[in-house]
Amino acid sequence: MRLRSEDPHKDGAGKRVLVTGAAGFVGSHVAERLVDVGFEVIGVDNFDPYYAPVLKHRNLVGLLGRRGFSFREVDCVSLGDMDRALGDLTIQAVVHLAAKVGVRASVGQRAEFARVNVVGTQAVLELARRRSIDRVLLGSSSSVYGGGPARAFREHETPRHPRSPYAATKHAAEILGHEYHRAHGMTVVALRYFSVYGPRQRPDLVIHKFATRLLAGRSIPVYGDGRAERDYTWVDDIAAGTVAAVRWALAEPRAYEIINLGGGCTTSVATVIELLADALGVEPAIQVLPPHRGDMRRTLADLTKARALLGYQPTVRLEEGIPRFLEWLTVGACHQAPA
Repeated sequence: MRLRSEDPHKDGAGKRVLVTGAAGFVGSHVAERLVDVGFEVIGVDNFDPYYAPVLKHRNLVGLLGRRGFSFREVDCVSLGDMDRALGDLTIQAVVHLAAKVGVRASVGQRAEFARVNVVGTQAVLELARRRSIDRVLLGSSSSVYGGGPARAFREHETPRHPRSPYAATKHAAEILGHEYHRAHGMTVVALRYFSVYGPRQRPDLVIHKFATRLLAGRSIPVYGDGRAERDYTWVDDIAAGTVAAVRWALAEPRAYEIINLGGGCTTSVATVIELLADALGVEPAIQVLPPHRGDMRRTLADLTKARALLGYQPTVRLEEGIPRFLEWLTVGACHQAPA
């Protein structure tokens, strides 16, 4: 992603950022990008077994041992454990990415999603308040838009009817962030991510799941008619946009913002399958399943605010990103068996 604020020098030098969920898919990319531009990063993760912890340990390989990065294994839901793990460190900003993720998974785990995504966010915000960390960035989701309008989703269109427990918890986290901004003067930025994909993507997410099943000659489960559309966003664009938001937050004396980070175009599930199958040279077998009531029909990010505030401009389109992802999946050390 091109950023107008990006330059070759280490503009993060002298600033320390806490990244929760640092061993996760997005978290590990964000932590790497922050270190690349000179920030000192304190990463925390509890290696939740939602998917194989060995994959999360592997996500950290490029970070462990790097100057400017240190790691603590701790559950951010526990305010006391977090406070003890950080000791007397002075921290300038928090990027809170630790979460339970997944629309369908959340339906059967309402209490756990609420504990991690709502109580966990509350704990991180309170940790920040107690330690006088007045810059907090929250990883949110396009899922909060619910049914959404026919046009691109705009941040000021406040969602009223989340379609899943996951979406409800992410909306609740944003509301908590606004309350801490109002009551304590924190600068809080909620970043609504749109369908992130790329190297290290979780095995249960669409592009990774479909690709591994195609490679194994297994059928692909499609909920509904395959015409549901998503705004797929390359993970490096998301990471660069998040780092730009950290820079912006550090420069703002007092602000609360919700900012979309997406790819800026929408693609149907059927087209994703076609792109994957063509790139792999296979004929896909489709298993048609009933639509899931929590799924959104279409997502598309309006990027006007992200461009204006952050200089955000995604650079990797899906047609380019899928071959890159498949190269990582099939050539890299992270090739996994189908889910």
